[in-house]
Amino acid sequence: MRDGLLEKRSSGLLQLWKKKRCVLTEDGLRLHNCKGGGGDAPGLASSSKVKELHFERMVTVDCVEYKRGLVYFTVVMVTGKEIDFRCPQDGTAWNAEIALALVRYKNLQAVQTGRNRHLSTGHLGSTGEDEEL
Repeated sequence: MRDGLLEKRSSGLLQLWKKKRCVLTEDGLRLHNCKGGGGDAPGLASSSKVKELHFERMVTVDCVEYKRGLVYFTVVMVTGKEIDFRCPQDGTAWNAEIALALVRYKNLQAVQTGRNRHLSTGHLGSTGEDEEL
């Protein structure tokens, strides 16, 4: 769906910002470590270490702030863990892209759940067509 660079705040003591090559898919967000520290070139090589943030484990994209040409936002997971990101304001609106993909995923899950309920109750009970009023 989308591919590009984001910066993720590390969870360590210093909470440094680290560049990540991100791939937004229908199921979530893949974060690849970038090799070499410099440049904003989308062609930055990424290492084999990949962290996946699945939409089924996400609650929301929250806390959007615009500061000095950067967009800061937080992805909140079902565990309560908050993962902070930032990206240039003039580039891809990653916060919006992730939020829209999350809503799309949750809506699809809700439709599938509704269909499954309908199918499971449909063959167990009467449809009401052959009953008299």
